[in-house]
Amino acid sequence: MTSLPPHGDIVVVLGTRPEIIKLAGVIRELGPRARVVHTGQHWDDDMAGQFFRDLGIGKPHVKLTTIAGHVRALQIAHGIGELTEHLIAHPAAAVIVQGDTNSTSIGAQTASYLGIPVVHVEAGLRSHDRAMPEELNRLLVGALTDVHCAATPFNRDQLIREGVAPERVHVTGNTVVEATLAARRQPHAPWTEMVDDSTRQRGYVLATIHRPENTDDRRSLERILTALRTTSKPVVLALHPRTARAIEHFGLSKALDGLEILTGLGHAEFLELAAHADLIISDSGGVQEEVTVLKKPLIVVRASTERPESIDTGFSILVTPNDDLATTIDQALAGEIFPELTDRPSPYGDGHASRDIANIACDLADAQLHPPTPA
Repeated sequence: MTSLPPHGDIVVVLGTRPEIIKLAGVIRELGPRARVVHTGQHWDDDMAGQFFRDLGIGKPHVKLTTIAGHVRALQIAHGIGELTEHLIAHPAAAVIVQGDTNSTSIGAQTASYLGIPVVHVEAGLRSHDRAMPEELNRLLVGALTDVHCAATPFNRDQLIREGVAPERVHVTGNTVVEATLAARRQPHAPWTEMVDDSTRQRGYVLATIHRPENTDDRRSLERILTALRTTSKPVVLALHPRTARAIEHFGLSKALDGLEILTGLGHAEFLELAAHADLIISDSGGVQEEVTVLKKPLIVVRASTERPESIDTGFSILVTPNDDLATTIDQALAGEIFPELTDRPSPYGDGHASRDIANIACDLADAQLHPPTPA
């Protein structure tokens, strides 16, 4: 643990790679007011450590030690207990959480139970699919949040339909825009050094799969890998640790034959590959947003998505478990699905979300520290 900022600061709770990426700009904007608490949900260096270093935000001030490796219910239970002890010993004026992970739930529940106002970044996403653990987190955090930072007007309207007072919702854009642009400016290996000669000459499809609905069922995972192997262009698979474990568990190593496998990619390296791919295939929520900045086509391999904006603006299409993924890939590569994307604006804002969110959090915290004097 590094030295803590003074009491009355703003605690930023995060625990996964996407949260680190998306909140790095907010942390930088908060400066000395930020106290970063890493839950340890993603605990290894490939999934967490390198991203703190690459994004230049230093080590977290606090790292929880009780949730790594546990099932979801125990992660949340242990995390709330440990974070509660920390915030009782080191009070805060506001807590920021992001997205829909178990860490988001831990941060929002702990702060709310202690009477600390909650700022939810990327608020208002809904898949309306309660089979998704993330959807349950979104619904719970939405009920506990004091200030909702919605990425798009669609997200704002969703919250208002659920009964959130309009004055508690701010449309800020999504921090993914500035995170993507910043990562593209970072030093990184060129894509030509990350793929083999044949791939470079023919062009390639970039794929990354990690969601439980795709990795935790043998038939689903095998179907996806088979579709990737039968495409008309080489496929570069950015292999997620969860997917690697599932492939080993199900004995599917031969299903990787013919795919070009890359592991341990940093954010800048992944975006470099994505920027030069002919097509991207993923089940990631963040990638659905990033392609709108990179102006690249994406096939989303999921039963549902909470990010319809990427689909509505033409950057992505949804392929469900009942669809023919292999045929869809071939149609996309043949130019039969996606429009020209180069000049299409991202639906996720102008790249100032981090600044705006930091200002909102500071105003909220200052109101707690210096309440108005009663008349």
